[in-house]
Amino acid sequence: MKTGFLEKLASKLDRLDPAEVQKIVGRLIQEKGFLQNVFEALQEGVILLDSQGMILFVNRPAAAFFGLDPDKAVGMPLASQARGLDWETLMRPGHSIHRDLEVLYPEKRLLNFYLAPIGGGGGREEAPGHVMLVRDLTRTRAEAEETLESEKLNALTLLAAGVAHEIGNPLNAIDIHMQLVERHLCQLPENDRAALEADVATTRSEIRRLDAILKQFLQAVRPTVPRRERHDLHGLLRDSLKLMEAELGSRGVTVALEFAEGMPHALVDGGQFHQAFYNLIRNAYQALPSEGGRITVRTRFNDYELVVAVEDNGSGISPEQMGVLFEPYRSTKPGGNGLGLLIVRRIVREHGGEISIESRERKGTEVVIRLPRTERHVRLIGTRDPVIDLN
Repeated sequence: MKTGFLEKLASKLDRLDPAEVQKIVGRLIQEKGFLQNVFEALQEGVILLDSQGMILFVNRPAAAFFGLDPDKAVGMPLASQARGLDWETLMRPGHSIHRDLEVLYPEKRLLNFYLAPIGGGGGREEAPGHVMLVRDLTRTRAEAEETLESEKLNALTLLAAGVAHEIGNPLNAIDIHMQLVERHLCQLPENDRAALEADVATTRSEIRRLDAILKQFLQAVRPTVPRRERHDLHGLLRDSLKLMEAELGSRGVTVALEFAEGMPHALVDGGQFHQAFYNLIRNAYQALPSEGGRITVRTRFNDYELVVAVEDNGSGISPEQMGVLFEPYRSTKPGGNGLGLLIVRRIVREHGGEISIESRERKGTEVVIRLPRTERHVRLIGTRDPVIDLN
């Protein structure tokens, strides 16, 4: 609508036929409804403000971003509806603002808004208000983080290939030569042999430790294709616990198993999940005090997923450490290499699952694995037919 149209219309109302006035008013209402429908159809938020910062209009996306009721928000100051910024300073005549804003309610979102004055026209310097356009960048930031994580993983994969070649081969050669040294030691007198045998044993032990670290690193970053078969997750958990039975018993650790009855078998790579469960239980064990402590292993399931949880009442994880849990060589344990959880996450993700961690310092940690269930059930609502299993 042209600038000054309403002023010209008002000055001519006394000269217009009532039917023509009704026609013009109808046109105004129609155009207002059309523009409102356009604003509501946008994915971006739109907020119109008067010169005092009062909300004249807010579309549904903007209301959802800020947790507003569109009907109640109209007529209220923007500062009372979207807190956290000095809106009076931002809404200066003739100034446009483009910046990011993080909101925590009703959902944690990263928003980007553009605030611009609406030209007054008619020779007036003061703008009659402002228009605010709001975009949700939450998903964009999450996608950027996923891309960055993927790039980091690709870099680690390339590094792993170089490590395997540059370190693996020399380690094998050193190990072979140490075996030859051991054979020559047998020819020395027993008194001269003892000290050298201890040094050789220490050297070979360190070689095996380096080899184990190298294999863990490769397992953490090397892409693999799971060999999926039907496995009893309870059986895999018991097998993993059996490997640590002696260690757990020597420390007086109590292990509680809270297994769900009728737990369906999972279509997984048994070897990979045996390793994943072993890593989780070992992490829980290492977080416990030097004597005693408790580890609880729970399972549950529903129509959509199978859930395995490993909980301990150990030292817990600080908020600072929680942010770097899945980064290699960032460990909460002295001497740890931080690869255990990285391996677990890779295994779970390759099976289409999710892993989550909750922890409180000096209270304990719970790691939860969720795997999609292959069986899908359809319930017929409003009939007496039984549940139909599509599988």
